[in-house]
Amino acid sequence: MPFSEFILKVHSRCNLACDYCYMYELADRRARTDPPLMSPEVFDHTCRRLAEHVHTHGLAAARIVLHGGEPLLAGAPALARMAERLRAAVSPASARISVQTNGTLLDERALAVLAEAGVLVGVSLDGDRRSNDRHRRYASGRGSFDAVERALRLLAGRPEAYAGILCVVDLDADPRGTYQALLAHRPPMVDFLLPHANWETPPRRVGPAEGGYGRWLADAFDAWYDAPVRLTRVRLFEELLNLLLGGQSRTESVGLSPVAAVVVNTDGGYEQVDTLRSSYPGAVDTALTVFDDTFDDVLRHPAVAIRQAGVAALAAECRRCPVHQVCGGGNYPHRYRAGSFTNPSVYCADLRLLIAHVSSRLRADLAGLRGG
Repeated sequence: MPFSEFILKVHSRCNLACDYCYMYELADRRARTDPPLMSPEVFDHTCRRLAEHVHTHGLAAARIVLHGGEPLLAGAPALARMAERLRAAVSPASARISVQTNGTLLDERALAVLAEAGVLVGVSLDGDRRSNDRHRRYASGRGSFDAVERALRLLAGRPEAYAGILCVVDLDADPRGTYQALLAHRPPMVDFLLPHANWETPPRRVGPAEGGYGRWLADAFDAWYDAPVRLTRVRLFEELLNLLLGGQSRTESVGLSPVAAVVVNTDGGYEQVDTLRSSYPGAVDTALTVFDDTFDDVLRHPAVAIRQAGVAALAAECRRCPVHQVCGGGNYPHRYRAGSFTNPSVYCADLRLLIAHVSSRLRADLAGLRGG
C-alpha cells in the first residue's frame, strides 16, 4: 500500500519541555543532535520524492504534516512557502497540508499567513489550565495554557484554518471536564491520545492496576455520544464506531489498516512513525534517505512491511482475541517488549474495556432502532 501521509520534520527543536515528549524525554533522545532546520536541499529532494510517489501510484490526494519539534520556530512565512512548493510537487493530486503546533507561537499575523496559504493548524492542549500545565510547560516550569488559549481564540475565528486539538489522556484530570474544556475552544476535531508507554516503560496507573485509561476514555465517550447536538468530531471514538460497524480504520492507533504514514527527518533520513522513539533508541531508523532512496524503497523496508501485514503481524494472543479486528493490537509503539513488537498493547486491558463500552452503547441504540 503506498504512503498517503507524509510527516516532514521541518524544525527539530521546541520551545516547550513537555514531560511526556517522545522526541526529547522518552527512550530515544537523539533529536537533540538532529539539524535544527530542514535545509533547502533536503526539502527540494523531499519534494521530488513526493512527486515520484504520488505519480507512480496515481494518488488522488496526499496528506502532508509540517511537524517538529515545534514547526512554527521555522516561521509562518517559511511554512507557507513550503506549502506552495509541496502543492506544486504533488499536482494534479490534491494536497491537504497542515501544521501540528503547541500553539504558543501562533499569533494573528502567523495565522493569517498560514490561512492564506491554505495550511490547516492543529494544536496540542490537554484540557483546562490545571491539566494542561501539569505536563505542557516551558523549561522554566511556567505553564503554556495562556499562550495556547490565545492561539485557540484566534483559530476559533478562522474555522477554515482550524484542524483540531490533540489531547493526551491524564488520569488525574476529570474526563468529562476535560472534554468540556476542549469544547470551549470550538474545535472541529478532537483526538484523545494515550501517553506513549510500553511493557519496558509501563504507563502510570492511578487506582486499579488495569483499565483506568479505558474507564477515562469511556466516560469521555459518553460525554461526546450523549450530547443532544454533536459539537465536534472525536477521531478515536469515530474510528471505533466505524470498526464496530464493519468499516476500515483510517488511523494506525486502532484497526488493522496498513500503515500509510512516513516521516522525513530534518537531515533527510526516512523514518518510521516518530512515536516509535518512545520504545528504544533507533526504533525509527530505516538507513534510507531522500538523497538516495525513494518512498517505495521505504515501503520495502522489513519494519515497514510488517506494519502493512495486518493480522499476520499481531501476537498469537491478539489473534485469539475476539476484538482484535477493532483494536488491531493497539498502537504499534505501545506493543514493545524486550526487543519485539509482537506483543499485545501495554494498554490491552484499557482498550478492551473501552471497546466493550462503545460496543454496548452501539448495540443498545441499534436494538432501539429495530424495536421502533
